[in-house]
Amino acid sequence: MMVADDFRGNYAKALRRHLDEGGEASVATGRDLGLRAVRERLSSAEIVEDHFKLVEQTPAASRAAALPLLLHTLTAIDVATRASIDRFAFRTALVNSLQEGFFVADRAGTIIEFNEAFADITGCGAEGLPYEWPYPWLVDLDLASQRLSQLIDEGGLQSETPVRHRDGRIAWAEVSINSVTGSGDERAAYVGTIRDITASRASAARESAVVRLATAVGIATSVAEVLDIVLDELRSAIDLERAVAVTWTKAGVDPEVQVAGMPEPIGWRELDPFLQAKFEEALESPPLSVRAIGAGGPSEPWSGLMVVLSGAGSTALWLEHREPHVVGEDDRLLVTALVGHLSLAIQHVRQFEMAREASLTLQRTMLPTSKPPVGFAVRYEPAVAPLEIGGDWYDVLAVGDHQIGIVVGDCVGSGLSAAAVMGQLRSSARVLLVNGTTPGRLLDELDSAAALISGAYCTTVFVGLIDTDTGEMTYSSAGHVPALLAVPGATPETLTGATSVPLAVQKSGPRPEASKFLSAGAALMLYTDGLVERREGLIDNGIHYAGQVLAETIEFPAEVVADAVLSRLAPKDGFDDDVAIVVYRRPPASLEIDVVATPDQLSDIRGRLTTWLRATGIPDDLAGDIVLVVNEACTNSIEHGYRASEPGRMLVCAEARGRGISIRIADFGSWKLPDANPRARGRGVPLMRAVSGAVTLDGTSTGTTVTMNFDLG
Repeated sequence: MMVADDFRGNYAKALRRHLDEGGEASVATGRDLGLRAVRERLSSAEIVEDHFKLVEQTPAASRAAALPLLLHTLTAIDVATRASIDRFAFRTALVNSLQEGFFVADRAGTIIEFNEAFADITGCGAEGLPYEWPYPWLVDLDLASQRLSQLIDEGGLQSETPVRHRDGRIAWAEVSINSVTGSGDERAAYVGTIRDITASRASAARESAVVRLATAVGIATSVAEVLDIVLDELRSAIDLERAVAVTWTKAGVDPEVQVAGMPEPIGWRELDPFLQAKFEEALESPPLSVRAIGAGGPSEPWSGLMVVLSGAGSTALWLEHREPHVVGEDDRLLVTALVGHLSLAIQHVRQFEMAREASLTLQRTMLPTSKPPVGFAVRYEPAVAPLEIGGDWYDVLAVGDHQIGIVVGDCVGSGLSAAAVMGQLRSSARVLLVNGTTPGRLLDELDSAAALISGAYCTTVFVGLIDTDTGEMTYSSAGHVPALLAVPGATPETLTGATSVPLAVQKSGPRPEASKFLSAGAALMLYTDGLVERREGLIDNGIHYAGQVLAETIEFPAEVVADAVLSRLAPKDGFDDDVAIVVYRRPPASLEIDVVATPDQLSDIRGRLTTWLRATGIPDDLAGDIVLVVNEACTNSIEHGYRASEPGRMLVCAEARGRGISIRIADFGSWKLPDANPRARGRGVPLMRAVSGAVTLDGTSTGTTVTMNFDLG
C-alpha cells in the first residue's frame, strides 16, 4: 500500500523538527505518526523507504540522528500489531532491510546488535555477539580510543576510519553514531550506521595523486627529477621502492638508464638480466600500456609494473614494489591514469635537455677558452631553470710583460639578444685592454659603444688592471657588485672606491679610478650578482657571506677557492641566475735559493721549490714535472760546474710571469770533463725541453745558466 501524501508530508515536517530541535517532544511525534499509520493501514516498508529518501536530502552528519524518529514510529506500529506479528522477527527484518550497516551499543560501548550489512563490512557474524571493546575489526586502537572519548563527551560522532575485515583486508568506512536517551537525560544506548567507502576513497586518492604528480612532472627539467617525483608520490600509494627509466637512442648503443631510489647510478649492463629482458620485451608493447611483471609468481625475482611511454622516443619505465605482491586493480588504475602525464613529462624534459645543451654550448663558445695566467681561476655557472643563455661574462688578459687585465660584466636580460650584447661589449673591452687603456678610460669608451648597441643599456662592468710585479691594481666599476679582497689576518674588504653608474646611463664627468695594493697571498674575487643575490634575502648578506668564504680559503690555490665559493653559496635547487667568477690569488714573492753546489743540497731545493709551486697555484702533476727537471739541472751544475776541488755557489730562482713561471739555475764555474766511465746519463737537457715550453742554456768560462719557462696556457 502506498503511503498517503498527507502522512508523508506530516512525517517530513516531524523529521525536520526532530533534526532541528531534538528532545522528547520531537520523538513523541513519531509515536503519534506510528499509531496513525496503523489506523490508516499504511505499509511499514514504505514508511522506511520514504524515511531514507528524506534523509538522503540532509547532511551526512545528521542521518544517524534521524533514526530515533523512525524507530519510535515503527515501535508504535510494532506495539499496535504485536498480536498478529512476531515482534522480534519484524524488527530483525526491518533492521536488515537497511542498506547501510546498522548497530546498537549499550552504555559501556559493547555492541549488542547489528544487521547483515554491518557483518559484511567487518566480516564478524552475529554468533559472536556481544562484541566488547576493543572490537576485533579496529586497525588503529589509539585513534579509536580518542574517538570513543569524543563520543562519550559529545554524545555523537561522525568520522572515517580504517576497518580490518576478518579475512585481513583493510577497508575504509564512514561511521555515524548518536546516543539514545532513556526516561531522563541519561544515555541508555548508542545507535549508529557504518558505510563502506573504500572504493570512493581509493578513487579520490587516485585522482589526487594524478593531479599532484601531473602538476609536479609538468615543470620537471630532467628525467631524474621526473623519477624522483614519481617515487615520492607513489611510494605509499603502491608500495613503490624504486623507479627505473630506460631510453633507447641509437641502434647498437646501450640504452640510457636513469634510476630513482638507489644511492648510486647504474648502467644498462649493471641491470639484472631478468629486468633487461623485460625492458626489451617492452619495446614490442603498444604505447601507453601497463603490464604487471612477476605478479603472484613465487619463483619470480621481480614484482612491479612495466610502463611503456609514448612520445618520448623508445622509453619504458619500471616501477618496482618494495615487497613482491599481487598487483591489485587499484595499482593498475592509478598507474594507467598517470601514463599519459609521464609520457608528456619525459618528452618535455628530453626537449628541455637538448635545448639546454645547445644553449650552454653556445654560451661556452662566447667565453674565453684559454687558461688564465698563473694565480687565476675562472668559473661560469649557468642558471638551473632558464633555457636561454645569459649575458654574464668574464675575461682575463695578459697585457704586456707584467700586467693582467680583468673584466667581469652582466648585461640586462637573457637569451640570444643578451648574448649578442655581451659578445659585442666583451670584444670591445678586449681590444681596449690590449691597447693599454686604463680601467676608467675603458669604461668611458664602452659607454660610447653601449650607446650604439641595442639592449646594452644598464649593463654593469668591473674592470681591473693588475701589475704582477708590484701587486698594484687599478680598477673602476660601472654599477657592478663590488669586488672582494681578502688578505691574511684581516677582515675581507669590498672595493667600492671607484663606483659609478652602469653603461649608457647619463653621467657627469669621466669614470673614476682607484688603486689597491694586493700583497703576496692576497685573494681577489670578481663576480656577477647571481652569486650573491637571493629573492628571500638582502644582496648585502650574500656579499658578506662570499667574503667570509674567501677569507676562510685564502691559504688555498685560486682553483680551490673558486670551487669552494661556488659550492658554499649555491642554493639548494641551484642558481636561478647565471654566475661568472674570477678569483686571483697573488703568488708569493719570487723564490731564490743560494746554496753550495753539493749533492746534499738537492733534497732541500726540491722541498722548497715544491712548497713555492703549491703556493703559486701550480697543479700538482705539473709541479712534479718541474721539480724533476730542476733537480736534473741542479745535478748537472753540481757534477759539471766546477773544475776546482772545492764546490762553488749554485743559484735557483723561480718567479711567476704572465701565463706561466720561469725558473733559472746558475752556477759560477767552468765545464768539468766527464768521468772516464760515465753512468747512464746525457738525458738531462732533452728531458728539460720535453717538460718546459722553452729552455735556454748560456755557458761561459765564468758560469752556466739554464733558464726554463713553463707555460700554463
